[in-house]
Amino acid sequence: MSGQLERCEREWHELEGEFQELQETHRIYRQKLEELTSLQTLCSGSINKQKTRLKDLKHTLQRYKHHASQEEAELIQQMSANIKERQNVFFDMEAYLPKKNGLYLNLVLGNVNVTLLSNQANCVTFSGGVYQCRFAYKDEYEKFKLYLTIILLLGAVACRFVLHYRVTDEVFNFLLVWYYCTLTIRESILISNGSRIKGWWVSHHYVSTFLSGVMLTWPNGLIYQKFRNQFLAFSIFQSCVQFLQYYYQRGCLYRLRALGERNHLDLTVEGFQSWMWRGLTFLLPFLFCGHFWQLYNAVTLFELSSHEECREWQSCTRNFRRTETKGRSCEPRDLCTPSPWGSRLQGVPAGTWLHLISSPQCPWPLQQPPQGPAHHW
Repeated sequence: MSGQLERCEREWHELEGEFQELQETHRIYRQKLEELTSLQTLCSGSINKQKTRLKDLKHTLQRYKHHASQEEAELIQQMSANIKERQNVFFDMEAYLPKKNGLYLNLVLGNVNVTLLSNQANCVTFSGGVYQCRFAYKDEYEKFKLYLTIILLLGAVACRFVLHYRVTDEVFNFLLVWYYCTLTIRESILISNGSRIKGWWVSHHYVSTFLSGVMLTWPNGLIYQKFRNQFLAFSIFQSCVQFLQYYYQRGCLYRLRALGERNHLDLTVEGFQSWMWRGLTFLLPFLFCGHFWQLYNAVTLFELSSHEECREWQSCTRNFRRTETKGRSCEPRDLCTPSPWGSRLQGVPAGTWLHLISSPQCPWPLQQPPQGPAHHW
């Protein structure tokens, strides 16, 4: 037997041994996977039972509170506070358990489990691009928003000053539709994994998707051409402000997470702390200018809708929706408002003109906060 054949035989025996180990490892993996599924079912059932019993207990305490003595009232208040805290604990627990997708995710993805089981900082990617860690998925979402903001800025500049063609406008508007559709899907997945995204925030992206679709279907004509340049100029300004917002919000959330005051999956910051003024004062003029520009767009669309040459429904629709939402595909401008609770973060009602800066879930910190027990990462 030649030396080369002997080496091949030895390599085959080594591969055979490694294959046996692989089979055993895979058997253990399947066993643990079955155990994991069983534990997930058990935990979900126990949490639902606890929630039901706590709800009944809360209603009982509410009824008894009206005719309780002072000492009993203090006990009821303490128990109510404990019940509220327990509900927050359940929320964190459920973030690691499979749950039914909402209507939107069911329509788009079907009945697919989108719960990510890992909180690692490093992303593990399998074929098909399935991310198995939460922070990495959110980090990818933030990068996606930043990159698309830059692309939309370049596209708006090109359409406004270089490419005066209807087909390039349609490509730009189609990119807006795709961008907002993708945002709504990714945000729904983040919500399924425990991110406390406000409902009005996601709803705004549904509206933005609709308005971008209206712009995409707007036929070329006199009315479209009258609004085109103003729309593209606003898109350029909007992208620039979003870029500035990104860096402001990145710093705010990084600091709050390092202090242990925000969850690593949060996408917006609501409330105010004194150190936030330093960057906010620079952004305020741009934000106010953006709001007034949106109002000017609404007035322009209203005038165009009553133009004698107007035969399209798009101008009327966009005027109505722009007046209602104060912007087309413009992201909500989040500003910081003083909180009466000091350093505690309080929610700012949607619809107020003063929110906290962030482009729709403005790409938050792309780096991780300092590690250590003091930071509650």
